[in-house]
Amino acid sequence: MAIVLGALLAIALFVPYVARQYRRRGELGIGNAALALGGLVYSLGLIAYVLLPMPAMRPDFCAVYGTSGPQWIPFNFLTDMEKEAIGTGIAATLRNPALTQVLLNVALFLPLGMFVRYMFQRSVVATTAIGLGASLLIELTQVTGIWFLYPCAYRLFDVDDLMANGLGALLGALAAPLLRAVPGQRIDSDPGQPRPVTRSRRLLAMVCDLMAFQFTGAVVVAGANAVLLAVHGELLSGVTPPAQLPGYAEVNAVSPWLPWFLLAVVVPLAGKAPSLGQRIVRLQATRPDGRPAGAAMRLLRSLFGVGGYVLLSQLSSTAPGLELLGTLASLYGLASLIALFTTDGHRGLSYVFTGLRLTDSRAADRVEALS
Repeated sequence: MAIVLGALLAIALFVPYVARQYRRRGELGIGNAALALGGLVYSLGLIAYVLLPMPAMRPDFCAVYGTSGPQWIPFNFLTDMEKEAIGTGIAATLRNPALTQVLLNVALFLPLGMFVRYMFQRSVVATTAIGLGASLLIELTQVTGIWFLYPCAYRLFDVDDLMANGLGALLGALAAPLLRAVPGQRIDSDPGQPRPVTRSRRLLAMVCDLMAFQFTGAVVVAGANAVLLAVHGELLSGVTPPAQLPGYAEVNAVSPWLPWFLLAVVVPLAGKAPSLGQRIVRLQATRPDGRPAGAAMRLLRSLFGVGGYVLLSQLSSTAPGLELLGTLASLYGLASLIALFTTDGHRGLSYVFTGLRLTDSRAADRVEALS
C-alpha cells in the first residue's frame, strides 16, 4: 500500500519537488530525489502500519476486537518474555516473541530518526523528541479506536512500544550520517551558480512540461465535472448518470483546453522561459545575439515544443476525423526527443525552427544585474 500510494504521490509532487530543488540547490540531485522518495514511502508505510488492516464494523465489535485496556507498566515486556520463553540460551531468547516485538518497534523508527536528522538537519535531541511525538500520536490513535471512528480500541496502547520507538528514533539519529553514502546528492551546491545546458536538464524540463499538462488537465476536468454534479444536486445522490446531465458535453469539451491555454500560451507570454518546465529548471530562450527572446518568439517556440505536441494529441482525441493527428503527434514527439540529443546545445526542434538559443536564466540575471 505504501509503495503504491508513494508512487502516485511522487508523480503528483514531481514538478513542485523539482522546482524546489532547483531553487534550493540549483539542480535536481538524483540522490536527494531518491532519499525524498524513500522518506515518502516510509511515512506512508508508517501510516499504513497504524491504520491497516481496519476491521469491519459489527454490533459486537468491542466483544470481538476490543483490548483489555492500555499497558502503562514500563519494561512489562520482560514479564511477557518470561511467560513466552521457548527455551534457554541466547538463540532461544532472540526468538522470544515478546523480545521480537520490542526489537521490531525499535527498527520501525530507525528510518524516521535517520530521515529527520539527515534531511531536515535536526539535532539528535530534537529528532528523538519528534520520534517520541510520532510514537505517542500512533499510540493515541490506537487507544482511541482511530480517533473514535470505532466504538473501542482494537489495538493495545503499550508504554513499552513508546519507549522502543523513541529508542529507534535515537539510534536512527545517531546513524543518520550513513545516508551521506547515497550517491548523486547535491548538498553544498550554490543555487545561484549558472549550470551548463545538458541533455538531462533539457529532458527533465520536457518531463516536467508533460506532467504539468497531464496533472493540470486531470484536475481541471475533475473539478469542472464536480461543479457540474453539485449544481445539479447529483454529487452525492448519483441518481442521474453524469453524461446525461445538462451541460456535460459543453463542460467536457471546454475544460481540457483551459490547461493547454494556460501552460502553452499564458506561461510563455508571461515570463522569459517558453515553458513551465524550462522555467523550473532555470532555462530561458535568447536570440542569437544573447538578448532575451520576445513574447511572440517564446509563444512560437511553445507551439513548436510540448505545447504543439499536446495540441495535436488533444485534437486527435476530441475532434472527429482528426485521429491521424495523434500519429503525427507521436512522430513529432519522437523526432523532438532525438533532436534534443543531437542538435547543438541540445536545442531540440523547437529551438532550431525558431532560431533561438538556450541559456541558463541565472547567467542572464547576472548580466542584467551587472549592467
